[in-house]
Amino acid sequence: MSEKAKARYAAGWALAMALSAACYCDDSSHAASRLPAAQACSASVYTTLRDIPDDPTVQFPVTCRISLDRDDLVTQDLAFFGAGASGASIDCHGGTIGIPGKAPRDAPPTILIASVHQDNGAWSVPHDISIKNCRIYGSVHIMGLGANAEADEVRQSSLNRNHTQFAQSVAPTSIVLDKVTIIAAGPEALYIAPGVTHVTLSHSVIGGTVKTHAVYMDAESAHNSIVDTRFETRNGHREMMAIDGSANNLIQGNSFINADHGGIYVFRNCGEGGTIRHQEPRYNRFLNNRFDYDKGTSPYPAIWLGAHEPFMSLYCYDDPPAPFGSGANNGNFADNNIVTNTVIDDGTASLIRDNGAHNQISGTVVKP
Repeated sequence: MSEKAKARYAAGWALAMALSAACYCDDSSHAASRLPAAQACSASVYTTLRDIPDDPTVQFPVTCRISLDRDDLVTQDLAFFGAGASGASIDCHGGTIGIPGKAPRDAPPTILIASVHQDNGAWSVPHDISIKNCRIYGSVHIMGLGANAEADEVRQSSLNRNHTQFAQSVAPTSIVLDKVTIIAAGPEALYIAPGVTHVTLSHSVIGGTVKTHAVYMDAESAHNSIVDTRFETRNGHREMMAIDGSANNLIQGNSFINADHGGIYVFRNCGEGGTIRHQEPRYNRFLNNRFDYDKGTSPYPAIWLGAHEPFMSLYCYDDPPAPFGSGANNGNFADNNIVTNTVIDDGTASLIRDNGAHNQISGTVVKP
C-alpha cells in the first residue's frame, strides 16, 4: 500500500471511530441493544452520502444499513472498517456509487472492506457485510493483513508456519456482493486479498477496463464463490480471473466474454515481493462456465490449472528459504481441482490446460 493510500486509510479509520462513538445510527430502531452496524442509518448519513464530499480523499466509513433510491448517486468512496462495520449493508436499489471515467493514478477503491490493526496489537475484523443492487464505478477491495501478498505485514507473517490460519483469522469474512454491476477503472474490479474467506459474488456483471484482471484471489484466501456472473472487462494482456494460492473456491455458471487473453488461471506465485506463499491452490471447483473467443485470434487458455508464465521465474527465489510453502518448493501445486461442463465458443478443447496433478476435467463442449 502506498503512503498516500495509508494516509487515506488512517483518516477513514479515525473518522469511523469518531462516528461510531457518536453513534450515527437511527435511534428509533428497536435494535438498540445490537451493534450500531445492525441498525438503519440516520437521515444525516443519507444527506452526507448524497452531497458532494468535503474531502474526496477520505473514504466515508459505513457502520449501518444503507438503503438508496434508484436515482441516487454517491460520489464519495466508501469503507467498511473493522468489527464495527459487521452487519452493515448497502442496497442501492439500482442507484450508483462512484463516478464514471478513468480512475486517477493511486486512486483508492470505490468500496473498501478492511480489517484494522489496532494500537494494542489486536485485529478488528469486519464480517457479514452485504452490497446489493448497486452500479459501482471503479473497484471493490477486501483486505485483512495487507492490500496484497507483498504487503509488509503479510510478508512478516509468512515467515511463520501457521501463516495461512493467522491470515484468515484476521481477514474479512462472509461478504456478499449480489446483483451488482462493476464498471472497472483501475488494476482490478474485485480484489480478494490474502486470507479473505467466504466472499460471494453472484448474479452480477463485471465490465469496464482493467489494467490486469477482473477478479484476483490472492494467497491464503479460501472458500469464495463466484457464481452466475458475466465478465466483459477489457484488458491488454492478462487473464480475466487469477486464483493465486487460493483454495476451496467455487466458480460456477459464469460467462467470460472476449476471453482471448485468458479466462481463469490457477497458480501460486513463488516468492514475489519476498513473501513465502503457503497455501496451495487445491480443491477449487469450476462448474458450468462459458468462454467466448473472437474468431481468427490466437487465444490463451480458458482455464489453466498450474499456470506458469515466463515472468514468474523472475521472483521465485525472492522469498527466504524455509521448511514450508514456497520457501521449500516453488511448485504451483494446482492439484485436486474439478473442471466440468465448460462451454467454449470459437475455440478448442485444448483451451482447458492441466499442468497440475489429480485434477478432474470432464464434459467440455466446444461450439463453433
